[in-house]
Amino acid sequence: MMTAAEYGHTSWELSVQIDQRDGDKSMRFKLRVKGDLHIGGLMLKLVEKIKAPQDWSDHALWWEQRKCWLLKTHWTLDKYGVQADATLRYTPQHKPLLLQLPNMKTIKMTVSFSSVVFKTVADICRALNIRRSEELSLLKPPDDPSKKKKKKEKNPLQDDILDMDALSGGPGGTGSPMYSKTMTATYDPENGMPVSATSLWFGDNPLAACQPNLTPADLAKMYQPLSLVDKAINNAGWLDSSCSLMEQDIQEDDRLLLRFKYHVFFDLNPKYDAVRITQLYEQARWSILLEEIDCTDEEMLMFASLQYHICKLTMSSEPLDHSNEPEIDEVEAALSNLEVTLEGGITDRILEDITDIPELADSLRLFRPKRLTLRPYKEYWFIFKDTTISYYKNKEASTGEPIEQFHLRGCEVVPDVNVTDKKFGIKLLLPVADGMNEVYIRCDNETQYAKWKAACILASKGKTMAYSSYKSEVRNIQSFLQMKSLAPPPGQATPNLDAMDINSECFVSPRYAKKQKTKQLATRILEAHQNIARLSLMEAKMRFIQAWQSLPEFGINYYIVRFRGSKKDEILGISYNRLIRIDMSSCLPVTTWRFANMKQWNVNWEIRQVAIEFDQNVSTAFSCVSCDCKVVHEFIGGYIFLSTRSKDQNETLDDELFHKLTGGQE
Repeated sequence: MMTAAEYGHTSWELSVQIDQRDGDKSMRFKLRVKGDLHIGGLMLKLVEKIKAPQDWSDHALWWEQRKCWLLKTHWTLDKYGVQADATLRYTPQHKPLLLQLPNMKTIKMTVSFSSVVFKTVADICRALNIRRSEELSLLKPPDDPSKKKKKKEKNPLQDDILDMDALSGGPGGTGSPMYSKTMTATYDPENGMPVSATSLWFGDNPLAACQPNLTPADLAKMYQPLSLVDKAINNAGWLDSSCSLMEQDIQEDDRLLLRFKYHVFFDLNPKYDAVRITQLYEQARWSILLEEIDCTDEEMLMFASLQYHICKLTMSSEPLDHSNEPEIDEVEAALSNLEVTLEGGITDRILEDITDIPELADSLRLFRPKRLTLRPYKEYWFIFKDTTISYYKNKEASTGEPIEQFHLRGCEVVPDVNVTDKKFGIKLLLPVADGMNEVYIRCDNETQYAKWKAACILASKGKTMAYSSYKSEVRNIQSFLQMKSLAPPPGQATPNLDAMDINSECFVSPRYAKKQKTKQLATRILEAHQNIARLSLMEAKMRFIQAWQSLPEFGINYYIVRFRGSKKDEILGISYNRLIRIDMSSCLPVTTWRFANMKQWNVNWEIRQVAIEFDQNVSTAFSCVSCDCKVVHEFIGGYIFLSTRSKDQNETLDDELFHKLTGGQE
């Protein structure tokens, strides 16, 4: 048995601060411990010494100097490396946090400060009933004190803080409908779909309702023109998904932004995603109003008319009822698919007739941009067959060899349209070894454009026009063009300006509002609104999201980087399927690399450099200037992780694969 003197030589004093809930003053104790004492034993000693009858189950030890939680209770102090100079905090793992949602409303919520951010976001989304939490993450507000102060003082949307804990009867309580067990999403283990529709849960949920538009004066206070460099600085604030909030210096009651980080919105379903679709619409709406994404004047008016329509429906006295939304019963759909398969019939996944694949043949105009050239579009005879476009000098020459062929599998299809000016163009980004080649095709009218664009979209996915989805794709494009048309439908009366009881400048960006007279703007919004006046509330939100997704800059996150061998900083754009090297002075793309051609990527954590290898011996490497390289590394890995999702999977995510693709090796 060890004597007291011997124990004194091998033991030492450890300083521990005790944090208590509800604003009670923290206490500090000194305990005499030995290195072989395990963490669980240390916490037991603490509780015995405190002698305060309360629930300590949520408390854990936090090591401030090392910025790490001591959560493995079977580990000893020696194994963690804790010595006499360490100061530990015995603190609650769950703490209140202010979260600004995509709709700019702020909620107060008790969240885990000890779990990795990926899991914390999943818990937040589960509480708010937002499916597919992997698409969201937490973003630090920009580090501009004047901007923060300005927003805090002058943005009325942030004055109201919804306390989720008060609604639920305290942290972790179940008093609120939002938290009650009957409202928690229960998923079918077979098909991964929720058992009941969120439209039934959220009749009165404020998160499923759209926020009223700000006045033009309030909107102008929030608006700040953003360059690519500004966007890069703002994007630097994404939190590391593989670390906890405390490990990233986030403190109790700090304000963070909950945003859709990865712009691939999987399985959006109006029946189940009332909150998710509304919050997605709000994030899209604010990105348009604050010009975080560029759009044309025509597109701005289209977005304004949709906002006006949504605003009208939201303010109407009728209760929000999603039960009339078009939907297909999952059981009936499964039985129908099974019946068709057993009978050898046709489904969406099966070609209508593999021996009779439709073709398109038209006289179109072509333009291939090259540096220092002003050559206009030139007319050729085009034939679209399978997934390939061939063009000839004229129709008579089409029996011979084509001038050139474009293989569209894996390409990108970007609209180049202005309905008012009768401009119907398709921009094709064709994959090549060292990036992408641009080709512009100009159609004569809406019908021709819809057919050719639908064929290009299917071909980019490796499908032909024989797929039954081709006709619906054509109809969707025609419907979208009609929505973009600013002229009222034939036979419609001139809109009554008195019927617009909301200031039209609420629906457009401040910069655009300055270009128009208020009365003229209202007239144009009402004219455009007549094309979409019959849409339901949910249909209008979905149309807004789809129109947002069709913008050329959609989903691109910008970062300032320095490429290997270069002496100047450049911009790197990261999208869901490609990386874009952009010249900082001209803001024009230099090179594009597709994820589909990527063989591997790795990070040299010592010199903080990301290196990427593509097919055909193409490689690049860069170091990050505007953020830590872990942010860019996580974006690349995150998008690759999200591309592995399928509807056959249930809602359970492969967390291990996510962290394997996005985690650091530091």
